[in-house]
Amino acid sequence: MSMTNDFENNVLNLLLRGETFTVPSAWYVGLFTTDPGEAGTGTEVSGGGYARVQATFTKATTGSSSNTADVVSPVSTAAWGTVTHFGIFDAVTSGRLLFKGTVTPNVPITGAGQQARFPAGSLVISLD
Repeated sequence: MSMTNDFENNVLNLLLRGETFTVPSAWYVGLFTTDPGEAGTGTEVSGGGYARVQATFTKATTGSSSNTADVVSPVSTAAWGTVTHFGIFDAVTSGRLLFKGTVTPNVPITGAGQQARFPAGSLVISLD
């Protein structure tokens, strides 16, 4: 998983220049059918019962942190397409994409009654 350019700039400016930014009070996992890239411009799933899901993360050790519990999408009410990427946002709607990663294997949501699931510990954020 990697940071978006915007978030990288915020972190570097905080550390190197003392410029503050608002740290999110909650984190939300969003699903994408295309790579959001460093600029966060991919295609996020929409419609069909989709919504971002709130997640919590472990205290960082050895430069990484991971989700503390399973992250499970809402049950689809229609096809969403094939989920290829995920992102971590600072808001349940709109907001800023802060981290992005690849879903392996991809998760096809081809109709109603399906969900995407990320087991606890599988969404790993690391700084290297």
